[in-house]
Amino acid sequence: MKNPEPTCVSISGCAKTYGASVALEPTTLVVEPGEVLALLGPSGCGKTTLLRIVAGLVAPDPGGRIAFNDEDVSDTPIEKRGVGMMFQHYALFPQMTVEANIGYGLRVRGLPVAQIRQRVGELVDLVRLNGLEQRRPAALSGGQRQRVALARAVAVQPRVLLLDEPLTALDAQLKETLRDELALLLRELRITAIHVTHDQHEAMAMADRLAVMQRGRIVQVGDAESLYRQPAHPFVAEFLGRVNRLERSAADIASGVLRVGDQVLPCPPALARSTRLLLRPEDLRLQPSDANEPGARVARRVFLGERLQIFLHTEDQGSLVCETAKDSPHRPGDRVRLALDPSHLMAATEG
Repeated sequence: MKNPEPTCVSISGCAKTYGASVALEPTTLVVEPGEVLALLGPSGCGKTTLLRIVAGLVAPDPGGRIAFNDEDVSDTPIEKRGVGMMFQHYALFPQMTVEANIGYGLRVRGLPVAQIRQRVGELVDLVRLNGLEQRRPAALSGGQRQRVALARAVAVQPRVLLLDEPLTALDAQLKETLRDELALLLRELRITAIHVTHDQHEAMAMADRLAVMQRGRIVQVGDAESLYRQPAHPFVAEFLGRVNRLERSAADIASGVLRVGDQVLPCPPALARSTRLLLRPEDLRLQPSDANEPGARVARRVFLGERLQIFLHTEDQGSLVCETAKDSPHRPGDRVRLALDPSHLMAATEG
């Protein structure tokens, strides 16, 4: 069964209010054909509301518009929009086998038995469930159930696939494995997908682009590396990964410098008036220092397998954290000199 051409999803001026409560500010966004786009943000930021509007489960406030390619589907009910949905709790039919779950939507549509069998067989191969076709969900692992849910969602060849925190119910190791599998499967299927998550690592690993949301609005859209390295908004910088917060005095601002670990560094012109700056832990480097030399003191060392987290105490910036190579020699009590590239500094939210 040949997959249809990918769909472009256009969201124009969609907002949602419930009485005096604003769940979603007016939002405009385009999801390119075949693209996996993640809606990323903390709980209550509006990402699930936006997903449900695209699905047709929630109607936007008057004036909002959803289009699939050039077709306005704003008033089209969910069962006629051609969307597939994948949820965090699988939503499989417990009394049905794997094979029956995957083929359910095809049977409802009245497809011939031979065509259903062929499509189900293709998907069983694709999601690597061979040999499990006659098992029921209770006899499957969490990862296997999620693969069944994905196969069922795409079996009917939806125009758009909507994923609502699909990996939340899994343990950390299984989540990482299935995250990578899902990323590969979505690209192989070439289905336009919108993925809701609050997990930045999941979004970065799976999506072509991320739309970071805060308080009902999209703050910034871009690929993971651009958002991580060049955030246009302090919230994006602080939400995508860990940061050190660095303070500057009025005298530092007047002199155009930043003081950290007894180093006096030039502040980039674009950040010259900022009282607070951000720095990623991996952008802070440690160098050996004489025991009597001012700088920073190693307070704690945390081994994370492929890397180390070194927690530091400084007189001018308080506590800082550095992420460094796993073979770093620095131990608690050691004095170290801090080094950083000022071009890696980012603005922080004031106040």
